[in-house]
Amino acid sequence: MLLLETLRVALEAIRSHKMRSLLTMLGIVIGVAAVIAMVALGEGAQRAVQEQISQLGTNVLTVRPGQLWFRGVRSGDAAELTPEDAEAVLHRAASVIAIAPEMRSSLQVEWGATNANMRVVGTSPQYADINGYAVALGRFFDDQENEGRRRVAVLGGAIPAMLSSSAEQIVGQQIRIRNITFEVVGVLEEKGSFSWFNYDEQVYVPLETARFRLMGTDRLSSFNVEVAEGTSMSVAMSQIEEVVRRQHRLRVGDENDFWIQNRAELMGTQEETTRTFSFLLAGIATVSLLVGGIGIMNIMLVSVTERTREIGVRKAMGATRRAVLMQFLLEALVLCLVGGVLGIVVGVTGSNLLAELANWNTAVSGSAILLAVVFSASVGLFFGIWPARRAARLDPIVALRYE
Repeated sequence: MLLLETLRVALEAIRSHKMRSLLTMLGIVIGVAAVIAMVALGEGAQRAVQEQISQLGTNVLTVRPGQLWFRGVRSGDAAELTPEDAEAVLHRAASVIAIAPEMRSSLQVEWGATNANMRVVGTSPQYADINGYAVALGRFFDDQENEGRRRVAVLGGAIPAMLSSSAEQIVGQQIRIRNITFEVVGVLEEKGSFSWFNYDEQVYVPLETARFRLMGTDRLSSFNVEVAEGTSMSVAMSQIEEVVRRQHRLRVGDENDFWIQNRAELMGTQEETTRTFSFLLAGIATVSLLVGGIGIMNIMLVSVTERTREIGVRKAMGATRRAVLMQFLLEALVLCLVGGVLGIVVGVTGSNLLAELANWNTAVSGSAILLAVVFSASVGLFFGIWPARRAARLDPIVALRYE
């Protein structure tokens, strides 16, 4: 019963100074909202990275050309990867089940009156399956079209808009790549960008067509290798390394003139970077909570000074030190909890607005909301103890004489 009476007195004190209480809570509201919004941004970024990992596939390795080395000195010329290297890996590396060579170049693409310089990728029909692409409209080119060097093209999800068109309008129509006519047979679903690279802004043509009609070279930019499920990636990398070294006639002790990239490791690094950045943002937002807590302590100290005679009267009428302590502590706690609830509403609303208006990846988690509530209550208790103890220790005789 004493606790309920003390809480009633604390709420009455807060109500009697509405504007001051509102301004005091404002620091907590901003702090909690900032923490929830920053954590939501971090969670959203991590989920986006995890989704990209699942889309691109964790059982895919990428082989890229490196540099030529001679007696420990790097040559200025880049080493070469050829379609023959890719075929050798497919047939000789036991853990490899599929392969997709890539030949890239920036070329002029024209559609009607619109033209733009775009990345054109010559690849095999297995490219879409290995990299987890889905066709939004039309189809991907097949082996017969690749072997026949047919002039067909598949567009990335963002390409139709870049050509001032739509997928429905452009599929089945003719575009020009480097002044050569190609039929658009499909448009891929959008996957979004990863880091600085946007996978949706690429045009795909058959490898043999690119090799003999567009680019006039047999030098590959890279080739993607799909590893059988359950196979250790390190074992697969060793097998691929052995095959490519044999293809390039490298002797024992010679440096590799190529390198193998593990997508899972790359994505893991990106995810770790995102997590670190999220902690940094949350830490910065937490400073706002601490500032709000200091504001509450300051206001409570002012309140103790203003209500010195009231405290003296209460103690003279029999109020114990514990009751006075609880009164001021409850005032600080109520201010923080109410501010915390308002901050949660503002933070969740702000996160949703960022997702809808700015197209940022956000994800509000229950743990972030619980953390915000606990932290705001802790701030109220921590910064309310000193003013409460100061009020409880006042001598009633001295307090009654205070003007």
